[in-house]
Amino acid sequence: MPLNQRLAGVLLHPTSLPGPFGIGDIGPAAHHFLEWAASAGLAYWQVLPLGPTSYGDSPYQCFSANAGNPMMVSPELLVREGLLTEKEILPPAFPTERVDHGWVITWKWPLLRLAQQRFAKGKFPALAARYEAFQKNEDVAHWLDDYALFMTLKDAHDGKSWDTWEKDLRDYKPAALKEAKKKYSERFESYRFAQFLFSDQWAGVRRKALSLGIEIIGDVPIYVAYDSADTWANQKFFHLDKKTALPTEVAGVPPDYFSKTGQLWGNPLYKWDVMAKDGYEWWTKRMRTVLSTVNIVRLDHFRGFMGFWAVPFGDPTAEKGKWKKGAGAAFFQAMKKNLGGDLPIIAEDLGDITSDVHKVREDFGFPGMKILQFAWGVAALDPLIPDPNSGFLPHQIDANQIVYTGSHDNDTTLGWWNAASEKERHCLRSYLCVDGKLPHWDLIRAAMRSAANTAIVPMQDFLGLGAEARMNFPGTSGTHNWSWRMDARALEGEIARHIRVYTFLYDRGKDLPEKAVRKPAAKPKY
Repeated sequence: MPLNQRLAGVLLHPTSLPGPFGIGDIGPAAHHFLEWAASAGLAYWQVLPLGPTSYGDSPYQCFSANAGNPMMVSPELLVREGLLTEKEILPPAFPTERVDHGWVITWKWPLLRLAQQRFAKGKFPALAARYEAFQKNEDVAHWLDDYALFMTLKDAHDGKSWDTWEKDLRDYKPAALKEAKKKYSERFESYRFAQFLFSDQWAGVRRKALSLGIEIIGDVPIYVAYDSADTWANQKFFHLDKKTALPTEVAGVPPDYFSKTGQLWGNPLYKWDVMAKDGYEWWTKRMRTVLSTVNIVRLDHFRGFMGFWAVPFGDPTAEKGKWKKGAGAAFFQAMKKNLGGDLPIIAEDLGDITSDVHKVREDFGFPGMKILQFAWGVAALDPLIPDPNSGFLPHQIDANQIVYTGSHDNDTTLGWWNAASEKERHCLRSYLCVDGKLPHWDLIRAAMRSAANTAIVPMQDFLGLGAEARMNFPGTSGTHNWSWRMDARALEGEIARHIRVYTFLYDRGKDLPEKAVRKPAAKPKY
């Protein structure tokens, strides 16, 4: 489904799905959610980055830009494969409203390693054939061993950052790597096999989505984490100190809507000139890999390709950074040539945007993003009407845009409304001609009837949840970030029918498979 059709979708990260195992996973709960989305007339499921999260649990700071998060592997599907037993996956009393990431990791990794040990006994021929095909896949082979060895060596060094390892390991010397693979062969293989399990189960999710006429929108952060297999195995592409291997400058954004001191992300910055010499091969492989797992990619921090905020390493905030020139249009020309044809990319073009960002986005036909929560600042000349220069009012949104009520970095719409000033509330009520009693549905309807071809609504807004369901507070490392989970009963009742009324009323209904229209999604087992 190209993004030039009038369609709608839902934003929900798999970790937020309900279930008894402490974290949403890509097993039966994901399949059930897809059935629900299809019954609601939705054409897209948008997720956050699917990688293995590092400290802070952010999907935008992963140990690998290519690997999947093993914590999303479904224990139930491992039982169906015969790798585990029902008794072995009986979970402890995990909280249901939040993900306790540390607890989940300590419980699930032993199960994944037990599954790998059983598999190694050679009694699973069908699974073995799929595992062999997985390892030979060119979209996997270029990163799998680097990731598995990186994680193995982190375990061997008590989780310490790779810059503290022995010099030959730190500097990625082939002889030292070969010796480490041999020394830690069992742990190394367990990380490889866990990636296969994720890939195998995610392929099932993709097949289910395809059968229901739903496409998955993925997310590619522009930067990778410093403490990651990507930086460690590709040091020549990053601005690192030759003696310490630490970054010389790091990524962030200047003070903005989200943070008065800016956002200090801390990611190492690319040597774009070095990457350009081989036609951006590293990026080509990365994009090809992600496009083998999703249909469309939201490219996070799109403006960073034109110009990026460089902060001196060690600064406590992002306030003293400088703008520097990025790869520019040449990067996207290379991607188009290397990947072939038009690129299925959504440009995250929020924040301090310059004319060159708009030009590249328009030249390549990438849809940009519009957030309706940003639209209700008051006008300078009349405090009773919304600011006509905001650029986010529904009438200012054109067809080649993706309109959102809010994003993972925003409060939920109800949470935003409860914290908004009375002037902002008045602007929304007067512009939309509503009473504001159900502000989340007011913005959902505004998104659905806008000119934008694609309307995406966070699941929290469909459910009318408040600030307690917020996914992330940018610029903070709070314990509640990235941890919200949906209630197991949330998909019951009339919510799907209610959504479907609007998808069809505003001409966003797609041709659904017969079973998706006639048959409601089955209730989950939990």
